[in-house]
Parts: sequence; C-alpha cells; structure tokens
Amino acid sequence: MKTGIKVGDIMTRGVVTVPLETKVYGCLRVMSKKDVGSLVIVRGKKAIGIITQRDILDFLVKNKKVIDRKVGDIMRKRLVTVSPSIDIEEAMTIMKNKDVRKLPVLIKGQMVGIITKKDILKIKPELFDILTQKMRIFEEKEKWKRIEATGTDRWVKEGPCQECGASDILYQVRNRYLCAICKHNEGDYKKEKQREKRGKPKITRITRRSILNFLRRR
Repeated sequence: MKTGIKVGDIMTRGVVTVPLETKVYGCLRVMSKKDVGSLVIVRGKKAIGIITQRDILDFLVKNKKVIDRKVGDIMRKRLVTVSPSIDIEEAMTIMKNKDVRKLPVLIKGQMVGIITKKDILKIKPELFDILTQKMRIFEEKEKWKRIEATGTDRWVKEGPCQECGASDILYQVRNRYLCAICKHNEGDYKKEKQREKRGKPKITRITRRSILNFLRRR
C-alpha cells in the first residue's frame, strides 16, 4: 500500500563516506568521530559499497588481523540503492527482500542521501510492526516539514540544479528548478535587493557554484 511519502522526503543528507583504500581501523575511527554506524565506500565520487559496525565485528570474530586490511576487502560490494522519488513502502520492501537496513539514495549515480529502516519507522511505524515494539518513535522536525510542505515549498522533481548543476531533489522557483541550497540562496538574494532599495548595507551572496569555481582555480 502506497503511503504517499517519498524517500526524498525523509532521507538523511550528509552521508559519511570513506575512500576505497581506507583501512578498517580508519573506518572505525571515522564511525566513532562522526557517531555513525555505517559508512558508504566511494571510488572518486561514485558509491561502490557499504560497511557497517556489524560487518566489521563479524570479520573481527573470524580474523583479528582484519583491522589492518583495506575496507574494500570486506565491504558489501553489491550496493543496493534507491531513487528519492520512490515511495517509502517500496523502499521498505527492497530492504526486506535484499536483507539490508540502509539504502543509499542516488540521482544519476550521484549520492544525495541515505535512508534506513529507523527513518521509515519514525514516520510510518505501521510498515513494520515487529520492530516498532522495540523502538521509541520520534518525530523529526526537519523531515516532517518536507512531508507537510505544499506548493512551491515542496520538491517537485529530481535532476541537475539549474543554478549549481549538482544532482539533487529540486524545488520550483518561478521558472527554474533549484536544489535546497540554491533555493535558500535565492531567498537571500531577494532580501538583499530589498535591503538595497531601503539603503541598507549589501549582503555578500555566496553560492555552491562560486565555491566550486574558486576551488577549481586553486
């Protein structure tokens, strides 16, 4: 049964990644520092695998020397991913069929977030009654805002942002489709123009594109 809530509405952004060459010990340090239970493994910008604390513990039980091996040797190489436009009920079905708890969210091969069983259960606990008996369900303010948003405040499609070019979920701002960051910057730009009309000091506008252009020249 479709819920009407999409993966892109509740996915977690800022996914923690590590390069394929990272040692297992390095992965544990990153997990501890970032307070996460899993890491997505990347080659360049492409997500190619995933490693969890449980995976590392299972390998350590078999061989204590695994701590010095590269994460690429023990990661799950068959990476199961989803699009932000699919319903969370479908995402839960994929998790069940593939026996995974986390799904990286990709747009045209570029990772934009990650969704877990816990993310879904916090929003729709009835999708998995067995687990909900063992969990406390919390409402996540930011994610509910995305679900309840209407009109131009709700994202309408996925693809490259027409301002910065990054693949993401997009919001319609007049006749353009922008990612959340550029949409926010667009609002700041309007405020800046209003301040100029009132004779107030100009606010410098920094966009993702300007930062990328600067880094390319370094």
